[in-house]
Amino acid sequence: MNTILIKNISLKNRIVDVLIEGNVFKQIEPEIKDVNADKIIDGTNRAIIQPFYNMHTHSSMTLLRGYGDDMRLFEWLSEYIWPEEAKLTAEDIYNGTRLAIVEMIRSGTVFFLDMYWHHQEIIRAAQEMKVRASVGVTFIEERGKKEIEDNIKFINNFKSPSNRITINVAPHAIYTVGKDLYQELYLISKVRGLKLNTHLAETVNEVNDCKKANNNLTPTEYLESIGVLDENTIAAHCVHLTEHDAEILSSKGVTLVHNPCANMKLASGAFNVPLINKYDCRVCLGTDGTSSNNNLSMLEEMKFAALLAKVSYHDTSLLSANQVFAWATKNGAETMGLNAGKIKEGMLADCLIVNLNNDRLIPNNNLISNWVYSADSRCIETVICDGNILMENYIIPNEEEILEKAKRKIS
Repeated sequence: MNTILIKNISLKNRIVDVLIEGNVFKQIEPEIKDVNADKIIDGTNRAIIQPFYNMHTHSSMTLLRGYGDDMRLFEWLSEYIWPEEAKLTAEDIYNGTRLAIVEMIRSGTVFFLDMYWHHQEIIRAAQEMKVRASVGVTFIEERGKKEIEDNIKFINNFKSPSNRITINVAPHAIYTVGKDLYQELYLISKVRGLKLNTHLAETVNEVNDCKKANNNLTPTEYLESIGVLDENTIAAHCVHLTEHDAEILSSKGVTLVHNPCANMKLASGAFNVPLINKYDCRVCLGTDGTSSNNNLSMLEEMKFAALLAKVSYHDTSLLSANQVFAWATKNGAETMGLNAGKIKEGMLADCLIVNLNNDRLIPNNNLISNWVYSADSRCIETVICDGNILMENYIIPNEEEILEKAKRKIS
């Protein structure tokens, strides 16, 4: 069994040794002796910290970074994004996903919950690059009956290539998937024990159109009325919620995913943190896709989430560094049923080693505060996922080849 021993590293302001055995944190002590580890990492002037779990993205949209910026959401989707996506091949999706994973690793993300096309290629890329992923099998009714049937068949026959890779059932949104298919997909997700991954209440237009079509029901009330909300539902955005909506989402145990950068860039609105806190909803963070962000940095999402909440509601105490850090880390792991998201004996060995000599982390009065409000990806030196080293001393294997293939597609 592969072992990694990290020596003299800071964990919650204590200097410890951390032993990883296989894919778990085996031992965390002030000093670990008599261990013949396969690899020893010197943690002097370094800290070990939880990595990020990106709970909403469209990974291969890296290939559309900077395409059709500064437009209204539905115009942007219908006139630019969807027509361009239709031209992408399976190999494009594979290469775009690998580019996304490089970016995610470099910025400290070890898991992503995806919603895109050619799910087999996303699975292939995630498996090869040894990250965790829940890959969405995405449904939009206009893409035709055959694709829907093929997707359902894929879900029913899916066998994961490893314990790091799962799939989720992903009806895109209420304006692209009708009631009957939504309910069918919900039942499939329940039978297969999979997450139901969808967009919800992202824009004012979505809310108004839903009310007109469904007897004045909001998108959240509509999904409750057709019986597709429960603890396995993951709802991205949730920008435009009423008090009743928040009560429904909380009582049903739905996980909300806040995407602050995309919401600001597309002028969708501000996530109602006071309302969400009032009803104690489970919240995670996501980046959305790179064509609406335009990067995959969860560090940026934490900072923007906190600042957007404070300025929107004129309350400097709202969404503290500790709360938003939990949204970006352990909440995502817990939502996905992973024994991860903390640096603790017996838990899965997902972690970051950060360089405390980086100018963004000096002085280290409060590491979590620095991490949320000051740090950037230059602070991340080494990334470990499931006991595998994905990046060491800033080096990601095969990075040059991955970047070159993505460049060729763009050119």
